[in-house]
Amino acid sequence: MSHHVISTILRHDAKQTSYKIALLRALNDVVLAYPDADTDGHEHVAVPLRMLAEAWIAYYWPFVDPLEPPVLQGVPSLRGDRPRHDVSFRPHLEKLRRTVEEIYGPSGPDGGWHLVEHMRIERKRRHYPAALVELYDAALRQTQKAIRQPIQYAGAGTWTVFDRPRRAALLPDHAHLPGVRPSDVCVAVPAELWRAFHDVSLWVEALCIHEWSLFTARMAGDPTWRGRAYTLLTERPDNRLPIGWERNQIDIMMHEGTHFDCPWTGKRLAPGAYHLDHIVPVSIYPFHELWNLVPADAHFNAHQKRARLPGVEALRRSLPRLAGTYEAYGASRQLSPALRGDVAIRFTRSDTSAHGVASSVSHLVERIATARNVARF
Repeated sequence: MSHHVISTILRHDAKQTSYKIALLRALNDVVLAYPDADTDGHEHVAVPLRMLAEAWIAYYWPFVDPLEPPVLQGVPSLRGDRPRHDVSFRPHLEKLRRTVEEIYGPSGPDGGWHLVEHMRIERKRRHYPAALVELYDAALRQTQKAIRQPIQYAGAGTWTVFDRPRRAALLPDHAHLPGVRPSDVCVAVPAELWRAFHDVSLWVEALCIHEWSLFTARMAGDPTWRGRAYTLLTERPDNRLPIGWERNQIDIMMHEGTHFDCPWTGKRLAPGAYHLDHIVPVSIYPFHELWNLVPADAHFNAHQKRARLPGVEALRRSLPRLAGTYEAYGASRQLSPALRGDVAIRFTRSDTSAHGVASSVSHLVERIATARNVARF
């Protein structure tokens, strides 16, 4: 039944903007990003609008390129005698992207992902200029306001799929995601719908991107925009996201005598002769949290692991080595608080020991591999 709800919203609901498509894609991405967030007998999962707005900033980023004409994401209309923006948060997102590019240079269509992933992590966020952080927060607030519209009108009529968003503190009987604050305004996602997103994650993403590309082409009045929109909507950041601070800390630890073994090969690693590997590759999901960054055999990482996930047996063998890596992180004055903070915003499990974190990471990898049908080694 929930699969039918998703397909009906995407293919048959009336759409004056791309909001409904973006809402379902964002919910799908949140389910993928928190695969260990089980419903635990609850009838709903409380998803903060803040998390959905972060995804929207990344999705809509390529449509507000300051060097290109606006790519319409809604039917042009008037408010009185004045034209309305196709999407209400466009001015804030345009200003944010323009400011980012004035400071750091061209960001590309995947620049929104880059920015959002850094703003989620406090130690990275505080390296940005205060004025830019304020612009980001303003864009996030405006986007959260816009998200209320498709939540209300998804399905037939109003409030037929989702209830009115409420603060997390008022939803004690709901399953909550890691990092949810009592003041966060959340949409209650029915548990059946949450499970459906996980079960058909690839299908939902593909259908969202397909329908969004068609919608953009209709707004442009140009069928060639279908392919162009597809390209923009599937851009994801690569390994250019800076991880120099983490690598520097690991180098220091190695020079001071801390030993790291590659989780995949068991090889003892030497300073400067390793890769800092993303366990979950950024091409699958851009997790740049410390639990996802581990020293690994450079040759194996470059030629065998690449953009694949570890298989069941590789995960089993890696558990004690991953635990050893996290134990070493926990002994570092610099990396210990970073690891604790990054684990807290991603995992719901209460065991924060090195072995507990390794187990949570293994469980996450297995759930993502199942949901996304990813190649494994």
